[in-house]
Amino acid sequence: MALSRVQQLLLIAFTLAAPALAYIHENALPSYHYSAPIRVECMNRSSETGEHIEDASTHEIEWIPFPVCNETGQPLEFHYGIEGEQNCTIPEISDPFFHLLEFYIHSDAPLSCRLPSRPPPHVETVGEKPYDTEYIPLVFALAGTLQLSHMHISTHMNVLLHSTPKHHIHPHDSGVLDSGTAYSTSPLTHMEGSATKRLVIGDPLPLSFSVRWFPTPALPMVEGRVEWNGMGGHIFASTVFYSLVSFMAGAVVSGVYFFGSVLPRRLRGRGLGGATPLAYGLNGMGNGWGYQKRAMD
Repeated sequence: MALSRVQQLLLIAFTLAAPALAYIHENALPSYHYSAPIRVECMNRSSETGEHIEDASTHEIEWIPFPVCNETGQPLEFHYGIEGEQNCTIPEISDPFFHLLEFYIHSDAPLSCRLPSRPPPHVETVGEKPYDTEYIPLVFALAGTLQLSHMHISTHMNVLLHSTPKHHIHPHDSGVLDSGTAYSTSPLTHMEGSATKRLVIGDPLPLSFSVRWFPTPALPMVEGRVEWNGMGGHIFASTVFYSLVSFMAGAVVSGVYFFGSVLPRRLRGRGLGGATPLAYGLNGMGNGWGYQKRAMD
């Protein structure tokens, strides 16, 4: 069936407007603002088998908050775009959690956690389907060794988080989480390193995290070298080198101009011993700081 002229025009207009509508819809979704808190929640597991626990009614995996940190009194959370070091001391390791740590260290079951890719919306439109929160996986690769009566845990972890920023006028304005990972550092030096803990049931577990953010899903690359600049502005050796070279070149050019052009013109316009720091001038004329001796009438 042939379309009328009006129907053809409407079809063309809808086709052209579809990408714009999708873009508007994407921008209408909630996004994190700089420094917004992002709470970590982890998969609930059985301490006896390490298997994940499902909700009996929905048969979906249960997710529970990360253990409470002694420093804040709250479960572990990161802040959007904020890089740095942060501590999370779990006050007391219970017997069930100790056995879960054994599963995590042996990699029989991973410490699987997740972060909401977007914050919850502040406004909901009547008649539209509520926003369904999406999550990104954040698996903590916890390293250590197991002994008969205790375990050694590498307590320092690197956390790398990627985001997809929106394009706004102000930097660090807002964005959406894209991916992330976390892993222990120096797990083989537990006998001599300071970032490890000999742990028994009832002990506190002091965890420390080095958090870095990247503004794109890919690692930044410049001529084959990875630039670890995250979302903040860090200073690199190349930056310092080019700054020093630029400063020295500017100083040389300024010196050549001054001594080759400015200073000779000033000397020609004054008598010997004028305003130049040249001791007492030549042949005893002038005191070197702009005061010429005049003969008395």
